Amino acid sequence: MKAIVSTKYGPPDVLEFKEVVKPIPSDNQVLVKVHASSVNYGNLVLLRGEPFLARFAFGLLKPKYAIPGGDIAGTVEAVGKDVVQFQPGDGVFGDLSGCGWGGFAEYVCVPEQALALKPSNLSFSEAAAVPMAGVTALQSLRDKGKIQPGQKVLINGASGGVGTFAVQIAKALGAEVTGVCSTRNIDILDSLGADHSIDYTKEKFADNNQTYDLILGVNGHQPISDYKRTLKPNGIFVHVGGSSAQMFQAMTLGPWISKTSSKKVGSFLQRANQNDLVFMKELLETGKVKPVIDRQYKLSEVPEAFRYFEKGHAQGKVVITM
Repeated sequence: MKAIVSTKYGPPDVLEFKEVVKPIPSDNQVLVKVHASSVNYGNLVLLRGEPFLARFAFGLLKPKYAIPGGDIAGTVEAVGKDVVQFQPGDGVFGDLSGCGWGGFAEYVCVPEQALALKPSNLSFSEAAAVPMAGVTALQSLRDKGKIQPGQKVLINGASGGVGTFAVQIAKALGAEVTGVCSTRNIDILDSLGADHSIDYTKEKFADNNQTYDLILGVNGHQPISDYKRTLKPNGIFVHVGGSSAQMFQAMTLGPWISKTSSKKVGSFLQRANQNDLVFMKELLETGKVKPVIDRQYKLSEVPEAFRYFEKGHAQGKVVITM
């Protein structure tokens, strides 16, 4: 089969498009013919080995996982004898970040717990855009952010992969949503149902005297003091992504702020979860959430897809088709 292979850390140029051995499923695995995958921040960490601390999970001197790619959508080709949830012919989607990656390939073997049935109203390309970004948005809002109906929620970085899902999920959970993005992305937020939009090229969200019950920092470089000032009493800030300085402040100052005030500041790391994939499937099939796809690249064009993704201006998701 054809796959993208990574044997050393570095820029997208280190990725090789080559023939490798097609995998054979073990007793508890599902063999999936991959139709589409997508690019996420975790793929970038696995590619470059940065930040350095990530290498303790991904391989200290070289990548532990030769074939990158976390999100997949495809068709079940074969199942091991102990698999009970799926059968050949099923359309599935899933997140492989917790079970060895391998999504940038024509076939992959994964534990059945990493998969869910593909939403019936989505194409394979659309389904591949969902798992990591959609579940990240869901878990950060529901589990870390403790979102409640009627709350005012601010999403900074609302037009990217996680942000577009976060806007829709927050609305589906009954919140009043304000999205922060650039001028060219205002129309996207309107189409996703955001109640309010802030164009960060024209105004700073921290300067408009509005306060929020929950803030998601999906992108940006604002100091933690801006987020703290913009939170209501008992409000929660969840750092999902953004600049290294912002992440460092959330990790070091967040616990102190949380202990010394009524406001909570914390970081969040997504965990692959089958139940949350099923929850996303229900939101997608009822039309409450839809994936936003910016660009699609062929498997052989993965290095080019990474170069575009690294610029940080993708409107929604970057998808890889086989």
